[in-house]
Amino acid sequence: MFLALNKSRWCKNCSILNRRALAAPVSAGINDGWVSQRRQQLIARSIYSGGSTLHQQQQFDRSRGENFNQYGLTSDAISSVPPKNARVVICGGGIMGAAVAYQLAQRGWGPHTVLIEKGRIGEGNPWHFSGLLGELKPTDSQVRLAQISLDLIKEFDKKGLPTGWKQTGSLNLARTRDRMTFFRRMKSQSAAWNVECELVSPERCKELCPIIETDDLAGGLWIPNDGVGNPNAFCHSLVKESLDKGVTVVEHCSVSKIIQHDGRVKAVETSNGTVECVYFVNCAGFWARQVGQLSEPYVKVPLHAAEHYYLHTKHVYNLPEKLPVVRDLDGHIYFREANDGCLLAGGFETKAKPAYEDGDTPVSIAERKLPADWDHFHPLLEELLRRIPSLKNATLERLSNCPEAFSPDCKWIIGEAPEIQNYLVAAGMKTVGMSAAAGVGRAIADIITQGYSSIDLHELDISRFLGLHNNRKFLRDRVREVPGLHYDMNYPFYEFRTGRNLRMSPIFPALKEAGAVFSQVMGYERPAWFDKKNSLDEKGVPKFRIATTNGFGKPHWFEHVQNEYDVCRERIGLSDYSTFTKIDLWSKGREVVDLLQYLCSNDIDQPVGAIIHTGMHNRHGGYENDCSLARLSENHYMMIAPTVQQARCKAWIDRHLPPGGRVSVSDVTSMYTAICIMGPFTRIMLSELTDTDLSPKSFPFFTCKELDVGLANGIRALNLTHTGELGYVLYIPNEFALHVYTKLMEAGQKYGIKHCGYYAMRTLRVEKFFAFWGQDLDTFTTPLECGRMWRVKFNKGVNFIGRDALLAQRDKGVERMYIQLLINDHDPDIDLWCWGGEPIYRNGVYCGQTTTTAYGFTFKKQICLGFVKNLDFKGKPLPVTNDFVLNGDYEVEIGGIRYPAKANLHSPNLPTKYPDQEREAYKATRDKPDDNNLLAYSKT
Repeated sequence: MFLALNKSRWCKNCSILNRRALAAPVSAGINDGWVSQRRQQLIARSIYSGGSTLHQQQQFDRSRGENFNQYGLTSDAISSVPPKNARVVICGGGIMGAAVAYQLAQRGWGPHTVLIEKGRIGEGNPWHFSGLLGELKPTDSQVRLAQISLDLIKEFDKKGLPTGWKQTGSLNLARTRDRMTFFRRMKSQSAAWNVECELVSPERCKELCPIIETDDLAGGLWIPNDGVGNPNAFCHSLVKESLDKGVTVVEHCSVSKIIQHDGRVKAVETSNGTVECVYFVNCAGFWARQVGQLSEPYVKVPLHAAEHYYLHTKHVYNLPEKLPVVRDLDGHIYFREANDGCLLAGGFETKAKPAYEDGDTPVSIAERKLPADWDHFHPLLEELLRRIPSLKNATLERLSNCPEAFSPDCKWIIGEAPEIQNYLVAAGMKTVGMSAAAGVGRAIADIITQGYSSIDLHELDISRFLGLHNNRKFLRDRVREVPGLHYDMNYPFYEFRTGRNLRMSPIFPALKEAGAVFSQVMGYERPAWFDKKNSLDEKGVPKFRIATTNGFGKPHWFEHVQNEYDVCRERIGLSDYSTFTKIDLWSKGREVVDLLQYLCSNDIDQPVGAIIHTGMHNRHGGYENDCSLARLSENHYMMIAPTVQQARCKAWIDRHLPPGGRVSVSDVTSMYTAICIMGPFTRIMLSELTDTDLSPKSFPFFTCKELDVGLANGIRALNLTHTGELGYVLYIPNEFALHVYTKLMEAGQKYGIKHCGYYAMRTLRVEKFFAFWGQDLDTFTTPLECGRMWRVKFNKGVNFIGRDALLAQRDKGVERMYIQLLINDHDPDIDLWCWGGEPIYRNGVYCGQTTTTAYGFTFKKQICLGFVKNLDFKGKPLPVTNDFVLNGDYEVEIGGIRYPAKANLHSPNLPTKYPDQEREAYKATRDKPDDNNLLAYSKT
């Protein structure tokens, strides 16, 4: 830390050290206010290094920036007036729009595609990108998209097309044991993704990058095939290739309105004319949210800008010739070599600074920059100087502040908008557009040309958001937290700290008072577990506490979840299920029955009172939705679906509605509070609160009734729990929720009723082998692969969506199978735990990955659900049979250590003090399609 601020050291060739002095928050003997004032005066006088004025700097930017013709593009190839007709209109001439245009052109759609840019194609400022290219991402979908992008960049490079590609490798540094554990988990998962990587020691880190300080390191992760590129160059190359294949490119043309008719894209109005079209693709990047507001109804593209910094040095003396990209994740910084011997550095601070908080965003790329805030950048600068001691002698070129837009969950936004059909979005690339562009472009082009993506995109799909996520104030608060997640420790079950206490059930205050520790899903607060200890603040008021899991081993909440689990198995547990998606569907005639028969693979034409668990499938047989349908009357159904399906499943239904409004669909999620009571004494307890006969003969398993409970009426009661335990889910009109909750708690005291959270529910369903959509099932998973063929009724007389694909798969055989694995020789108190994504090995050969995991309190073992494949020596999948699964020796690799595991095709019966025929006989997975004798209603 500097002891004084030497004003004379601010010179034309100022060093990083001098800027550090200006950025230092404390200088001994000098008034802090004076330091801050002086710093602002200097910054105002010289925003960039060298003492240049802003006007001079803009001139320098123009001379330094890559010009249009540099990459083989000529103005003759570009139009300023769009055609009157096209099949596809793409808004945004940055790297994402260019990638979509290129991928469409590759499929022969070039002459039918128009790329519109309000400024100039690829005019991004070269000071405002990092160009980092890496293929190891958090999830399978993101890895595959990044690999597609990297492959195309290398292909272009081999052709001599400008991309700026340079294979440097990337070195990820770890300062802590937890970070090294995280790297070991990534190394294990890389087997599934064919990503070459290596765990390295601090000494090896020094060899790979001699300029770094390694005394505080625990090790690192080396990824040799990573590199860097030039987004501007790649963008121009994509556009050039697109032009050669017939794409029309229009510059200096602004989109002003997207016109829809009957819920589908019809035309796009621009400043230079209207284009009749079939598809519209919002690739407006930083401005995607604003473009989303140019239609009626609005398309939600939840993005908010945060300040983002790039530090550039002048030429650095003795900089190693082959410098890798270095990410010091615990310091939240990165750096790379740039411009032949210069350094480019930046980072993702733990608390970001929102940009344009008033919503007044810049209208052009040229205006999309802000003065550098050295005070805000100072923590990152300190970390850079700590990691690269020689940086203090480097000469600063500039610190650029180029705001970037981030989504509320720090993931990309891809897919068809739920509000308007044929309106697609590719945005929210969060500073890594080049790394994602070609893969995302291919996914969008696939959706347009063939109706589906070849990669499962559900975790990135735009339909994961609700209107609340697009609230500007919500986005402003959330964007303070999101950028830092790039380099934060990726512990299991991460919970956001911002945007909380937003969606709450009427019993939320009572649950908080009972000691709930909350998780959040789709903005909804739901208890993760209950802990009465330390639940009050200093004034005795119940505190709002957010769930944490700060480690990869035995979690601190273990005993709380164990107690809740035991209650559900042997007494009565009460859990808030209000987050579940609830959709009412009805019609005057049989139209709703016909619609659901077409959408669902199970036979939903069952007697009134039946509950039908069914999938809704795409044309390939994959799960678009996995839900339960309660038939309330002849032509009225209530659908219960996963929480994350709230926007998605309604959009899927809306796309297939018959014309004329003959079927009504209403999202009633917020109208009902759902309370689940489970355990062997639930029937006895509930009978004390209602006059309805709850005996198995009158109210059997998998049926529904409308009940009075206490003094309340109109309660939809479903005889199931989604966990395999006995019990009921009560869907209570909100005005009665607190009353019913109170009555249940009062009546349940003599039966030992306790509150239970989501983590206990997760353990129960994993032990019982229950698959959940979004965690185990996705758009590529079929019923045959997960033992649910018994729910598919091919002979119901309706050619439902996906029927032909499922019949073909039945004849051919499946190429992967859903299994349960019990981990052996594993000490839960010492060893790392499974948290999902771990590789599975059969007879020593990689064969799949885990999906959902939990500790089984009855098995007293770690339990993993997951899919296994039968791969030949070339990695080609072969048919998977029951014999293949049961005749192998399995291991699950957890953080680099393989543990033996026993494979089950079905969950074994769990011992209990209170055995029950329904509970013990019901199986979530079955081999035989006619093995449904326990269902209250069935048709062969």
